[in-house]
Amino acid sequence: MPLVTPLSANHDSETKELAEFFNETLGFCPNSVLTMQHRPAISKAFINLNKAVMANEGRVSSALKRMIAWVSSNATGCRYCQAHAIRAAERYGAEQEQLDNIWEYRTHPAFNEAERAALDFSLLASQIPNGVDDTIKKRLHEYWNDGEIVEMLGVISLFGYLNRWNDSMGTSIEDGAVESGVKYLEKHGWEKGKHK
Repeated sequence: MPLVTPLSANHDSETKELAEFFNETLGFCPNSVLTMQHRPAISKAFINLNKAVMANEGRVSSALKRMIAWVSSNATGCRYCQAHAIRAAERYGAEQEQLDNIWEYRTHPAFNEAERAALDFSLLASQIPNGVDDTIKKRLHEYWNDGEIVEMLGVISLFGYLNRWNDSMGTSIEDGAVESGVKYLEKHGWEKGKHK
């Protein structure tokens, strides 16, 4: 059981309208958003932040943003967000070979050096203590401009919030997310954990 029970998708009409965004990204409204509706100002602010962070402003593709989210969620251990991120990466056109080998992004030929730098940045920024240093700064600036780095850190920070929210809340995971978790992550030990 989650810490707080999600409310109906019809609880707050403004949240419901904004949450249609998730039908595109995930195919369903996440239980985390339904729980945030206990304070509708939070659910609405979160959805608007999510839309702003995930908008494409440069060369950081929608698929790469979702893989950045997956690396961040994997670093923090949030199984709910791992499954959501890999599902969204799939829905936003990540290459099949990348989805199948996300765990080996550092060495697998499906990933180029710019993607590796972005994913390493996600890992280092998600660790406690924070691992971002001059080495990753130099690597990032080899491939990405300042605006693109801001986009990446926006994703990492958004998922920092979500990782804490969903692991603390014990948010129940939706069937679609479970399907993607099983398809791409289970072979490396992914399971629902507390999110049953």
